[in-house]
Amino acid sequence: MGLQVKLEKAVKGFSLDINWEIGNELAVLFGYSGAGKTMTLQMLSGFVKPDNGFIRLSGTVLHDSAGKINIQPQDRPFGYVFQDLALFPHMTVMKNILYGATGASKKDGMALANCFIREFKLGGLERRYPHEISGGQKQRVALARALIRQPEALLLDEPFSALDRPLRLEMRHFLKDLMDRFHIPVVLVTHDFEEARAVADKIIIYENGTISQTGSPEEFPKRPVN
Repeated sequence: MGLQVKLEKAVKGFSLDINWEIGNELAVLFGYSGAGKTMTLQMLSGFVKPDNGFIRLSGTVLHDSAGKINIQPQDRPFGYVFQDLALFPHMTVMKNILYGATGASKKDGMALANCFIREFKLGGLERRYPHEISGGQKQRVALARALIRQPEALLLDEPFSALDRPLRLEMRHFLKDLMDRFHIPVVLVTHDFEEARAVADKIIIYENGTISQTGSPEEFPKRPVN
C-alpha cells in the first residue's frame, strides 16, 4: 500500500502544503534548498508536528490531525539517514550499527549486525571508529544502522552530498541494490537532478512549499512544467 502523505505546516514566513503517495519504490524529493523537502522528512519521522493533514504507511495511520492521532517518533517504523549521517564518534562501527537494533535481544541484534556488516562489505571494520573509515564506509554504516531495525520505509536526507563524484556513483548503485533487496518505500531528498534521474522510480518536484510536478525520470524531459 506504500506511503501516503498530505501535510500542511506554516513556520517563520514559510508555508508547506503537499500531497503525494508512493508504493514500494524509490521517490526523490527534488528542489532548491528551502523548498520544504527536509521539513517533509521531519514530519514523516515525527520530529516536527504538522499543522494539518495525515501520514499513512502500509495502511497504518501515523498522523491524522482530524483524528488527533500522532505516533511518537520512536514508535514510527521508519529508518532515517541524516545529511551528516549522525554517527556516534565515540562508538565503533559495530556499536553504531547495534544502536539501531532497538527492541531486539542482544543475541538477535548481534546476528543482524553481523549480517549487515557482511552484506554491506564492512568486514574487518567492526572495531574502528567513524574517523578511521572512509566516506563511503560511513554511508554504509549509517544505512546499516537505519535498516537493522527492519523499518517499513527508509528516509534519506541528502546522505551523499558530502561525497566526491566517484563515491556518489558507487553509493547510487548501492542504493539500487538495497531497493532490490528490501522492497520498501524509500524517500530520498536531493537537489542534484542528475542523481534524481539516476536512482528514482518517481521524482516529486518541490517548489516554494508546494508540489509543482510528479512523474518518472523518463517523463520530465517529455513534459516539463517549466
